[in-house]
Amino acid sequence: MARPKHKLADATVKSAKLKPGRHGDGAGLFLQVEEEGGSRSWLFMWKRDGRRSVIGLGGYPDTSLALAREKAEACRNALARGEDPRLALRKEQAEPTFGETVGAFLDEDREASWRNEKHRAQWRMTLLGPAVQKGKRRRAPDYCRHLRPMKVSAIGTEDVLAVLKPVWRAKPETASRLRGRIERVLAFAKGQGWRSGENPAQWKNHLDALLPKPEKLKARGHHRALPFQGLPGFYARLRQRKAPSARALEFAILTAARSGEVLGARWSEIDLAEKVWSVPASRMKAGRAHEVPLVLRAIEILTDMAELRREDDEYVFPGQKPKRPLSQKAVDNLLERMKAKEATTVHGFRSSFRDWAGDATTFPRELAEAALAHVVGDKAEQAYRRGTALERRRKLMTAWADFLASSDAKGRTTGKPASADVIPLAGRRKAKAK
Repeated sequence: MARPKHKLADATVKSAKLKPGRHGDGAGLFLQVEEEGGSRSWLFMWKRDGRRSVIGLGGYPDTSLALAREKAEACRNALARGEDPRLALRKEQAEPTFGETVGAFLDEDREASWRNEKHRAQWRMTLLGPAVQKGKRRRAPDYCRHLRPMKVSAIGTEDVLAVLKPVWRAKPETASRLRGRIERVLAFAKGQGWRSGENPAQWKNHLDALLPKPEKLKARGHHRALPFQGLPGFYARLRQRKAPSARALEFAILTAARSGEVLGARWSEIDLAEKVWSVPASRMKAGRAHEVPLVLRAIEILTDMAELRREDDEYVFPGQKPKRPLSQKAVDNLLERMKAKEATTVHGFRSSFRDWAGDATTFPRELAEAALAHVVGDKAEQAYRRGTALERRRKLMTAWADFLASSDAKGRTTGKPASADVIPLAGRRKAKAK
């Protein structure tokens, strides 16, 4: 009995309300909607000898529903002939477009090796464009909209520069990543035999002569950060705020964690008995699991959030929508309400922590770097230093929490105890060493 086909309609595929995940059109064709960013692409899946395989058919809307069905039919015909649909499809696509090449590059096998969903979604959004967002006043930029319809064999240096120049100075980090992604897609196309010659997105000995070096542009764009000396006063004002976003920001400051790690924190990662937060490798920037010692105030925050926990909600800091975490925008808005957005970013508090640890304490540099989940040393040193120094880091984070609580909202010293590893700041009462 033949499997039903053509379950999807154009209106369904276009709908901004389409939920993340795979939506079947029938007979092996699926529309993949990403969790982060909502970008969409087509997949064809089949099973042979008990093994499931998948191939990307291109991103939507460059690859329409009708075109995706044509490609899926070609794949089914190849299977009927006993051929591999991937090889058959590539033969038919002697000169695919850039959009189609991106779809082939971002197939599931390649994506499975990447760090996490957010990383995968960023590739899709920058190369295939953002999803349609009905009712939104602002929409994420579609960087590669002019490249996607072009035959991949015809893309030259001027075409790549037309994508990069509008954002190169304004968003150097984004532009640099975009260039690298385009370069990798075009390198993939060359490996498939779809284009020849030099890579027009190559940086060394090519674009480096045509564009300013990104390092010089980035030097003007470090994350804004408060001087650590002024942090206790800010922290005291933050403690007075009652919103969940305030507790999330406070937790981020206490743990020196990245905002994405905090906002995505799940209850399954928290061990209140051991006072440890275990962040899995899939959610870490470096792709390595990270254990965070939890100080007393962090435990208090978690206890308060547990009392507000909704049924079946896995996120420690839930958003307004069910089963969704608190958004980055909610925390950014909090900084704006506190009139601190011009002075710092959420990420900037990690810089404040690092400056405090280096300038105002005697804790080893390696310990502070470990607290920030930075990889220290070369590969040989990393192989021998497998311990997490959890208890030593717990002392560091306790001293950090004491420092944060050392002033009230008006900047007056509260008399909190100081660790023996903390250097008394000028103008403050010296605390006796333990």
